[in-house]
Amino acid sequence: MSPTPNPTLQALSSDGVAVWLDALRRSWIADGTLAAWRDEYVLHGVTTNPAIFGDAFKTDEYDEQIESLAQDGLDARSIYQAIATQDVRDACDVFRPVFDATGGADGFVSLEVDPDLARDADKTIAQAIEYHGRVDRPNLMIKIPGTPEGLPAIEEVLYRGINVNVTLLFSVEAYAAVLEAWLKALERRHAEGLDLGVDSVASFFVSRVDLEVDKRLAGNPQEEALRGTAAVANARAAYAKYLEIRQGERFAKLSAAGARPQRPLWASTGVKDPSYSPTKYVDTLVAAESVNTMPLATIQATAASGAEIVAGTAAIDPTGDLAALAEAGIDLSDVTDVLLGEGIAKFEVPMNELLETVESKRAAAVAAKA
Repeated sequence: MSPTPNPTLQALSSDGVAVWLDALRRSWIADGTLAAWRDEYVLHGVTTNPAIFGDAFKTDEYDEQIESLAQDGLDARSIYQAIATQDVRDACDVFRPVFDATGGADGFVSLEVDPDLARDADKTIAQAIEYHGRVDRPNLMIKIPGTPEGLPAIEEVLYRGINVNVTLLFSVEAYAAVLEAWLKALERRHAEGLDLGVDSVASFFVSRVDLEVDKRLAGNPQEEALRGTAAVANARAAYAKYLEIRQGERFAKLSAAGARPQRPLWASTGVKDPSYSPTKYVDTLVAAESVNTMPLATIQATAASGAEIVAGTAAIDPTGDLAALAEAGIDLSDVTDVLLGEGIAKFEVPMNELLETVESKRAAAVAAKA
């Protein structure tokens, strides 16, 4: 018997927010936990990244498979890829009922391209195609960073009919460039008479903006008034850009031919400052046709809050908040540039740590057999 859906999370879903879990463990798939959370927390998808897999690999959950793959002669990266594609494939199967129930509009599981390939568009495209084939599930999304180097890969991968989750977006300008790449990909497919049922989300990072801006506000006369306003205002500006494209002529033509919008996805929605409500970036960013990918703790805090969900909070005009921040000397463009630089570095570090963990276990397995 399926768990009863949590009313707060059900209300979010009813207002157009697809809640995705920003975590994955094989044990959750195997023992039915993920399926139970899918039903109780009204989950519509899962996102993964090397940091998530790195944490999982520090447990003993994968030791037996790592040992087996090591005996087969696989190196650390190949072992990681084999395990990640297996887990993502199995998670796709858990969310296949959501995919089917939504007519293919949701129920997605995301798998990230290897970070050290992300500055090379051709290699990113090649790996996206490889992962797409290895997982072999229609509800897979390939995560590609929305950096200048990533834009050609995003367009080409979407053009080839592979679902894409664009990640590492901090500025509205970068988001606009991603929307353009998505439109171009669908327009190319449309011009060639290809099916437009290719889905995409654009992951716009939230909490890190407040972390950086609040630090810069320290000692500012407007600190008390402006703390905790930047991230939501920045995300709301991104949602305004989404609506502009969503309601524009280019998408209207594509929509008439069967295309779905590239939904904005609110990422990094776990609060970094414990003085803020744990549901701050949930309550303030409710929007139709949006995704909020949350850490498990944020999902559970939302479920326990019993709060009334107010529809459309992401569509509130952020102009006043953005002007106040600028008047206080906060250069949001510089903030997002700094965060992107840090994000790219953080994009690579977890992968290196993950490979070190796998290599240690791989080497131990090989040595034990010798």
